[in-house]
Amino acid sequence: MLSQKYKATAFWPILLAMVTIGGCTSTTKSPTTAASPDATGSTAAGSDKDKAIAGDIKIDGSSTVFPISEAVAKEFSDSKGGKVKIGIGKSGTGGGFKKFCRGETDISNASRPILEKEMQVCKEKGIEYVELPIAYDAITVVVNSGNTWAKDLKLAELKKIWEPEAAGKIKNWKEVRAGFPDSPLRLFGPGKSSGTFDYFTEAVNGKPKVGRADYTASEDDNVLVKGVAGEKGGLGYFGYAYYEANKATLKAVAIDSGKGPVAPSPETVKNGTYAPLSRPLFIYINAKSLDKPDVKEFVTYYLANAAKASTATKYIPLSDGIYAKVTAKATAKKTGTAFGGKEAVGLKIEEIMGK
Repeated sequence: MLSQKYKATAFWPILLAMVTIGGCTSTTKSPTTAASPDATGSTAAGSDKDKAIAGDIKIDGSSTVFPISEAVAKEFSDSKGGKVKIGIGKSGTGGGFKKFCRGETDISNASRPILEKEMQVCKEKGIEYVELPIAYDAITVVVNSGNTWAKDLKLAELKKIWEPEAAGKIKNWKEVRAGFPDSPLRLFGPGKSSGTFDYFTEAVNGKPKVGRADYTASEDDNVLVKGVAGEKGGLGYFGYAYYEANKATLKAVAIDSGKGPVAPSPETVKNGTYAPLSRPLFIYINAKSLDKPDVKEFVTYYLANAAKASTATKYIPLSDGIYAKVTAKATAKKTGTAFGGKEAVGLKIEEIMGK
């Protein structure tokens, strides 16, 4: 098991509602070296019966969720004496769903819910899936550590920077806000296969996948970290864990969505004030793969250790009660999604419970 020093915290009841309705819809830290989120902890040896389980488990998808899945996979594999091989890619949420809906992977890491077009592909290929929330994240807008002016940004200013019309026009910090210096604005962000890109563009620009194209894009968050850290006028966004791992070279920007600037943190995510850039993180399990003993046990192990792995990798764990509901959902193999193929940006608790 993961080290007991990582203590899970209570969390929004929002995910409890997600889990309850989940079956409703069928269907190092320098400018040149980015530190990846990591987790450490002790492993517990399995029983003789457990060690007999062997096989290959294939995972791909979100680079945001990657650190959590990587931490759990390492602990699980070690507990099995290395007999269960787990391969984890990070081609982005969209790239991961492409592979998943072709039946190429057992598990898909996702930083947003599955979209309608992806649901359709899975349906055509006969792929049923179990949608499991495993943690919460704060998409973090960051600037270079040498930036002394952009301590906060209004949501409208983020849109001004990232909307399609900004391409070739908003290229200097002085164009973002009066009083900002005459300094080149260098932008870094996730590529179009990224769930973070989808969520951010909808939250900021009002529509997923709609944004300016003249920026340095990558599905690898470490590339984005290095980019912002290496440019004094740099600005980028990615999952909270990658900011936490690189605080020496980056600054987090507080976001003002109308009620004053709020900085990303576990506390502001849990109390709902870091909006609209807080979001749930998921793993999607191929329902047929759950019939495989190694995959079934890995998923059980994953959910039992998700809180500790999330805390260790600097994400925000769910409450024990919600993890119990998620585990029950996995055990019952409740397939489908609670989100109807939408991003669900800013969906309120009462709206989720009314589904």
